[in-house]
Amino acid sequence: MAQVAISNVAKAFGTVKVLHEVSVDIADGQFVVLVGPSGCGKSTLLRMVAGLETVSGGTIAIGDRVVNHLPPAKRDIAMVFQNYALYPHKTVEQNMAFALKLRKTDPAVVAERVKRAADILDLSPYLKRYPRQLSGGQRQRVAMGRAIVRNPQVFLFDEPLSNLDAKLRVQMRTEIKELHQRLKTTTIYVTHDQIEAMTMADKIVVMRDGRIEQVGAPLELFDRPANLFVAGFIGSPSMNLLKGTARKGGVDIAGALFPAAPGNAVEEGRAVVYGVRPEHLEIHPDGVPAKISVVEPTGSETLVFLRFGDGEMVALFRERHDFKPGDTLTLRPRLDHIHLFDAETGQRL
Repeated sequence: MAQVAISNVAKAFGTVKVLHEVSVDIADGQFVVLVGPSGCGKSTLLRMVAGLETVSGGTIAIGDRVVNHLPPAKRDIAMVFQNYALYPHKTVEQNMAFALKLRKTDPAVVAERVKRAADILDLSPYLKRYPRQLSGGQRQRVAMGRAIVRNPQVFLFDEPLSNLDAKLRVQMRTEIKELHQRLKTTTIYVTHDQIEAMTMADKIVVMRDGRIEQVGAPLELFDRPANLFVAGFIGSPSMNLLKGTARKGGVDIAGALFPAAPGNAVEEGRAVVYGVRPEHLEIHPDGVPAKISVVEPTGSETLVFLRFGDGEMVALFRERHDFKPGDTLTLRPRLDHIHLFDAETGQRL
């Protein structure tokens, strides 16, 4: 295992710069998730750590070695790809053992490592099968097993669950997390799914347009987003972000006065964005009247879409209510869960 230090790393394809002086420190044994929308540069950064893309500027160190000019085989990393990348003509056992055999590893060591990985991943009954005889989840386990047998310093995962159905994604999320807790290998994981990031990471790196927007523990990003982008990206359903003007005692949004958080005084007349998560809106007689437009029950929760004046917001209730479109609710944000952002810069106030 080893720490990974990404220092002022840049990447350009011709004249197009896709990564702008990115710096991230990943501690030994840490599970770090790079998350962001498509095209933000997260997969490019992972491929640079792997040695599959060259570095245009800055340095990448694994342990005490700068690896910028080392080929992938010399970096002591193992990568799990989105499309599994298994050899179709080789059995599960042969796929898992292939990299070790290329290194001319002792056959007894190869057999022991394959058996150990198969036991960890519940693949022992499938060792003689071919990839075409396996389900998507089983193939992904084989790809993970192939990485485990190499006993690398760093695991790299590039959107490994995106080809799986929703139920299997949840199951595999848990399995990958359990695997990390057992092996404690430094892990860098790329996804565009913020739920994956929240549930799996020790530390999340939120990226946009080749830059880092915020780095922190999952609940730190959820509770104190640094800017509007992170506020809107982290959390499902997304935070309500309502444009308004600071007034005495609150924020004027579409003609309705929303209360300000205690101790978060902003000068009157300042243009702000008022953030409140759907689950932090509660029914209260002193709240803002809003008319229900759509009700979406999911069983354990009910999402309610509402309009007030020219504004719109979403509320989430975990208790059962008999809501109907056209009903009016008076809603008030929980005062300890209000977020204010500068309307011009998008930064947290």
